[in-house]
Amino acid sequence: MEKEKILEIKNLKKHYGQGEGLIRALNDVSFDVYKGELLVILGSSGSGKSTLLNIIGGMDSPSEGEVLINSRDISKFKDKELTNYRAKNIGFIFQFYNLIPDLTALENVMISISGKDAKQLALSKLKEVGLEGKEYHYPSQLSGGEQQRVSIARALVKNAEIILCDEPTGALDYQTGRQILVLLEKIAKDKNQTMIFVTHTSSIASMADRIITLRSGKIESIVENKDKKEAKDIEW
Repeated sequence: MEKEKILEIKNLKKHYGQGEGLIRALNDVSFDVYKGELLVILGSSGSGKSTLLNIIGGMDSPSEGEVLINSRDISKFKDKELTNYRAKNIGFIFQFYNLIPDLTALENVMISISGKDAKQLALSKLKEVGLEGKEYHYPSQLSGGEQQRVSIARALVKNAEIILCDEPTGALDYQTGRQILVLLEKIAKDKNQTMIFVTHTSSIASMADRIITLRSGKIESIVENKDKKEAKDIEW
């Protein structure tokens, strides 16, 4: 069966500064992303992986190249179009959760959606990520793993085409981090959800369908993972 392509990155470049101070954060990066794929972008600090994620998420713009989602080039979008794109097409899971401290877990999830069924939908997603009974707790009343589960529910509630995960276990201890990876793996499998992880932890890449390695703003390799591990078996 032919895979459904939902994202195309074509000859992407991102430059900062000019002259002798020119920094090439991304230098002619090209790859595709497929429906239901769990893709890991692996690289050390300064490799360009976070810049790439920010461009895919519509939080930064490329200097050159195209970012096509369902054949629409988001690099050509105006501000309002980018806002709609971030709201409807992309879910974000960040290393440090990005929750609003004065809102409850439920309110933090509901901030992503509107409509008469918003509360029930948010409650169902919190239950799905294992937070039933914690809906009215504030972030300060939740553990790090629970806060990350809130951020996962917030990403899921939009029914986004792609979920972007920026070092989702980076602020967690090993056991909690593995629990989060198991949860994300289950979501990806059960919902045929496309996920893109960026990480510097090579062992986490072992759960991916494909692994893209970045070095100094360029793609070093794109590898089909033929020895894929379950998240519960990963150690780092």
